[in-house]
Amino acid sequence: MGWQLTTDVAEFRREAGPCLAADPARHTVPLTVAETVRSHGPRALGTMDARFGFWRRTAGGPVEAVYVQTPPRDPLLGPMPGVAARQLAEALRGTRVEGVKGDDEPVRAFAEAWTAPAGPGGSWTVTRRSRLFRLGALVPPRTAPEGAARRATAADVPLAAAWMSAFAAEAGLGPATDHTANAERRVATGGLYVWESGGRPVSMAAHSAPVGGQSRVAPVYTPPGLRGRGYAGAVTAAVSRAAQDAGAGQVLLFADVANPTSTGLYRRLGYRPIADHMDVAFG
Repeated sequence: MGWQLTTDVAEFRREAGPCLAADPARHTVPLTVAETVRSHGPRALGTMDARFGFWRRTAGGPVEAVYVQTPPRDPLLGPMPGVAARQLAEALRGTRVEGVKGDDEPVRAFAEAWTAPAGPGGSWTVTRRSRLFRLGALVPPRTAPEGAARRATAADVPLAAAWMSAFAAEAGLGPATDHTANAERRVATGGLYVWESGGRPVSMAAHSAPVGGQSRVAPVYTPPGLRGRGYAGAVTAAVSRAAQDAGAGQVLLFADVANPTSTGLYRRLGYRPIADHMDVAFG
């Protein structure tokens, strides 16, 4: 049967729903992308309509793999067999694809298939390695920094949008984007928190609205001049608890493998690794 591609989020949710529900943690990004597009429109996360795909091994068989893309961002692959990743590379042939991201094994299979027609000159480069963590028992910091967490309000949107842009730039997460609409959505759904100290916000963290029993914490950001004071740990603990209180049975987050400070922090808070991801760019 192979891949079926669509921009219809309702079709994607209907056809891929059982696959997503079978492992909501490993499908956290497709789940939250689909929910955001359903709630806020096809261009809520990009400059063009969001794209979706689902794969069946045989006609009439169950969906076993999914992918999502919110252009100009690269395609993101859910966990999938290597054959599905290779077939997706062929299905997307002729479209503009500058890179791909997702679980290590399918990304590698996709990249090898995508660059194969170029022969020895075809190349791909790993640009980022990240790890998906899931919260076990939350362990708040033993000593909280000065201040307290609070839910962000509309007055925080300009600062939150600027911090989201700074976070994306530092992490190398694609082209520069105005995050005002993102910050407004986070405030409207009650998922954005700031740590306030001395009467001003000094750090922020957000969680996605629970869908499929899971919620993902992102982004977590403290301006460079305010780091090392415990603000990130305190606000991450607060937003993790808020995600649980909002109904998430699984609270997840991604951490940059190259950043031992953040990965160590999340482990101390009770997060445990469940999958490795990578981003690649095509030469």
